[in-house]
Amino acid sequence: MCGGKSILRLLLICVLASPAFGQSKTQLQKQKQESVERIKEVEKILNETTARRKNTLGELSALNQRILEQETLISGIKKEINLLNAEIRENNDIISVLDEDLKKLKKEYAAMLFAAQKASNSTTRLTFLFSAGSFDQFVMRLRYMEQYAETRKLQAELISQVQAELGHQVKEIENKRSEKNNLLKENMRESEELASLKRKQSDLVKTLEKQEKQLKRDLEETRKALAALDKKINDLIREEMEREARARTNKAVAVALSSSFEENKSKLPWPVSTGFISQKFGRQNHPVLKNIVQQNDGVNIQTRENEKVRCVFDGEVRSVGFIPTLGSTVIVNHGDYYTVYAGLKQVYVKTGQKVSTNQEIGQVLANKDGIAELRFQIRKQFTALDPQAWLVNM
Repeated sequence: MCGGKSILRLLLICVLASPAFGQSKTQLQKQKQESVERIKEVEKILNETTARRKNTLGELSALNQRILEQETLISGIKKEINLLNAEIRENNDIISVLDEDLKKLKKEYAAMLFAAQKASNSTTRLTFLFSAGSFDQFVMRLRYMEQYAETRKLQAELISQVQAELGHQVKEIENKRSEKNNLLKENMRESEELASLKRKQSDLVKTLEKQEKQLKRDLEETRKALAALDKKINDLIREEMEREARARTNKAVAVALSSSFEENKSKLPWPVSTGFISQKFGRQNHPVLKNIVQQNDGVNIQTRENEKVRCVFDGEVRSVGFIPTLGSTVIVNHGDYYTVYAGLKQVYVKTGQKVSTNQEIGQVLANKDGIAELRFQIRKQFTALDPQAWLVNM
């Protein structure tokens, strides 16, 4: 009989419909919402930057980030569509299994009804019972007749269950196809937006390429300012090490603070609440000038003008100063580690002051091109470290 197999298949349906797909879809939808929020954030920075001045490297970096976020969004939508395709295939397989089971169940039920009709008159039933060779056989035949009647009842209930499940699966697949169609339309809209952004990017690069002389002058100014910052940091660290070597009194405190800082690798909060990495750590090709490579000892975080800058860990302010082109700079000591915050408009702390995690230490400056960008570094004594390996993922 098909009844036992049908129950097993119904159990299989429950397994296929269980959380595996649902969790993946929930996760993808959450990621898509996060992408949408990041796009809004970058859009604000892009609009602010272009409102102050058009055709700048800041506009290009914001536009590049906007394109990256758009590509992430489209990738997420495509993953949702692929997941729905897999779910629709699963639903089709389930419907096929249920339809096959329903046909078998109905065929078996029809055979049962025919057999029941043949044995429907009381004479036939009595003859079957009293032709038993013994009392035990009589009891067994009586139980069989009762069980047979019960089986027919269960078969009818099973048919109803399978029909209901079949109807549910058909409705489910219709909903998924509707959801897929909506996602396909959304994907088309977002792809058109991406194409528009890339056209803007291409036009902007061409415009900036015409400003090569000015870009090279700006780059040279920045290099000089960064060299001054690097010297300031190294001189400070050298003085600190010499002072600690002479004193030796706070060595245990410094070791404990260094250890605590190390334990928080990849957990440190961002120094600003909004923004994106506009220039990564290490050697980077210039976004416009060909064959020009820039060395970055930290990361540049493009953000909004007057954005509050926060200390990423407990420590002590060792230096507050001003460097032409870069703006004000704060250096905070964390044992053997130092964090550097350059590109500030205002500073809220002073040298020697104890600071705590997330304490506001200043505001981001918008430079002459209207670009609000924080230059953030992490050093272990003289060694520059990649801040992205230390900051929590945003």
